[in-house]
Amino acid sequence: MTLSDITLKKYGLVDGPFGSNLPASDYTSEGIPVIRGTNLSIGKYRFKDGNYVYVSKETAKRLHRCGCTPDDIIFTKKGTIGQVGIVPQTSKFKEFILSSNQMRLRLDKNVADPLFTYYYLSSPRISQKIIMEAMTTGVPKINLGYLKKFQIFFPPLPIQIEIASILSFYDALIENNKQRLKLLEEMAEEIYKEWFLRLRFPGYETAKFFNEEGKEVKHGMIGGLPEGWHKVKIGNAYSILGGGTPPTEIIEFWKDGSINWFSPTDITGSKSIFLNSSTKQITEIGLKNSSAKLFPEKSVMMTSRATIGAVGINLTKACTNQGFIICIPNENFPYQYIYEWIIANRNLIESYSTGATFKEISRGVFKNLDILKPSICIIKKFTELVEPIFEENQILNAKNQLLQQTRDLLLPRLISGKLSVEHLVEEVVHLPMAAEPEVKYKEQ
Repeated sequence: MTLSDITLKKYGLVDGPFGSNLPASDYTSEGIPVIRGTNLSIGKYRFKDGNYVYVSKETAKRLHRCGCTPDDIIFTKKGTIGQVGIVPQTSKFKEFILSSNQMRLRLDKNVADPLFTYYYLSSPRISQKIIMEAMTTGVPKINLGYLKKFQIFFPPLPIQIEIASILSFYDALIENNKQRLKLLEEMAEEIYKEWFLRLRFPGYETAKFFNEEGKEVKHGMIGGLPEGWHKVKIGNAYSILGGGTPPTEIIEFWKDGSINWFSPTDITGSKSIFLNSSTKQITEIGLKNSSAKLFPEKSVMMTSRATIGAVGINLTKACTNQGFIICIPNENFPYQYIYEWIIANRNLIESYSTGATFKEISRGVFKNLDILKPSICIIKKFTELVEPIFEENQILNAKNQLLQQTRDLLLPRLISGKLSVEHLVEEVVHLPMAAEPEVKYKEQ
């Protein structure tokens, strides 16, 4: 069937309001939330229920045709094509308005299950189809006419509901792991703050503290540091590298490349702080003929242009383009400490960025920033404490990646009948939900 076959007859498939009908001046600080592109994604999330702008109830009433309610499916018509979302039933809001760049599909639930339809339309194959067909027009966009004619394969409604239930279980596992990841990251950040910002590290009660003049002071006094601790310039703390790009027109620099070459979008688009591979790879000859530098695994890659302070940790030897500052860990400054320092000091780092077209922080400026150098025994204790947290982070992200790949592969096989829905339902109900992180982390 086509999408127009499965929508309600009245206002089943509608456009967002023309820009002149919903200018930015109509936005308010509260009221009816507006669904924008920031609430959607390409297969990553069902819906981002937050970061709203609002309109008054009067404006929403005037634009009632563009209203949205739970279970409506939302498309981006221009901008990031391929984005699809489903308005959640769990949202605290029950009424929304489309922004100018979105379209809304409201289903006839006697024919189509909303969650199944969302999974179908957000699957990698369909997202890529929409993107490719939008690009053929010369201007990347889609419209209501395109959606009305868009064909979709529907099994009987009971099968749709069972398929959606199976895929939802995988989503529940992924979401559970995401919550665990968030908790783990918060644990590591809190330990860093407790030890190195509040200076309540193991043994601080009996430690001596001195100010910059070498005079002994009480713990907690401004400028006081534990005996043997110092502030040093980053340039004197650990090695810093930049990146480079081999000429893209020279095929042998890129074809069959085996060296990971990261760009900022690899970092900002990643769901994990650990990265196994980059979108593009370069060859050995490409590396030699560019300013890119190969650096060891578990270095700290920080974006230094436009988006400043996004961080990733490489799991293989790698190099980057020019949009990075690479921090090479050592015994005094392990990767966990450098990573947490950057997370805690993002605002400071960004405040030193300059540039008219886009903001950038240079390696020279970054090297001149101060970083705390604790005693080596405290650094070792910190590493021993947080390393299991970082390892668990890496394991959970790998599990999520596998769960998502499995979920995406299941959909076409379930629709085609190559996999039995009934058999898979029986197997899925016996999958264990992930447990909470070990209690020992919470205690520490």
